[in-house]
Amino acid sequence: MSAIGLRTPVAPASGLRGPVRVLLRQHRRSLWAACALLVLGIGIVVGLRIWVAVASSAERCADGDTTRCGDGSYLPTYARTATETYLADGGSAVLLLAGLIGVFVAGPLIARELESGTFRLAWAQSASPAQWLAARLALPAALATAGMTVLVLVYRWGRSYLLESPYPSGLTWSAQGVYPAIGPVVFGYALLAVAVGALCAVVVRRTVLSMSLTALVLGTVMLGFGKRRYELWPTVRALGGDYPSQDAWGIESGMLTASGKEIYWKDCLPAGSPESFTGCLRNRGGITNFIDYHPASHFWPLQLVETGILLVLAAAAVALAFRVLRRRHG
Repeated sequence: MSAIGLRTPVAPASGLRGPVRVLLRQHRRSLWAACALLVLGIGIVVGLRIWVAVASSAERCADGDTTRCGDGSYLPTYARTATETYLADGGSAVLLLAGLIGVFVAGPLIARELESGTFRLAWAQSASPAQWLAARLALPAALATAGMTVLVLVYRWGRSYLLESPYPSGLTWSAQGVYPAIGPVVFGYALLAVAVGALCAVVVRRTVLSMSLTALVLGTVMLGFGKRRYELWPTVRALGGDYPSQDAWGIESGMLTASGKEIYWKDCLPAGSPESFTGCLRNRGGITNFIDYHPASHFWPLQLVETGILLVLAAAAVALAFRVLRRRHG
């Protein structure tokens, strides 16, 4: 019997381990680039936090005060002011990073092989089409989840130090540039980015076109939630002089008429001064001030509702991607 006949067949790698190992070798440059972006984001936040701490300790008054010595007025250091400015857009940067994972990692992992035809080699080996797609979903999803976990924790750590100042500029929980980076909603966006990237790749089967389509879809979703996020949970109404606390998220304000009709502040724009603004509202029949707002206690309900919607959208995109792949290739 020939030597070939005596060879023992090599058992295929079980589960996703084999496809994942191949995937790591094939697309290591894209994966290393994604890891580098995550490390860069973490390094920036840590560096800013250290900068503020060093500058504050160097300029602190003898009594431990961070105000101008002796006069009671708050005087932040340049390091603190600059760091507050940078971190005020931390949430936007995290959303951008999540989108980049979908556009430049998840989508191209699939579209490049479908476009070049190299997927046939993997399917001819031990991996089925479903396993092939699952591996290309699992790897960027795991990378995004792990990276975003560290990034959110580091961002919250850096932001918490700045909240100790008397007037933390632009770092309130409801700020559009902060909100996505301090809660679980960022994981929803990251997983949705992976799912949308995979779906666009399977449907379009062209790398550049699928990347463009993924960016368009993710940008639309992020912009839409950013503008309508306050509607995900009912607001609280304060009447008369019962104004919300400083950390509340104000949504609408105006006056109520005797019949209970709402007259909003925007109905009197432009107004030259607070007096003319109030006079305009009263001329329209307003008698009682009102403010609709989200208190700080609404942070978690808003975060969880948005995260849930994003995860449902991600699951639907993944299911549709598998369905399209199965229809085309059995």
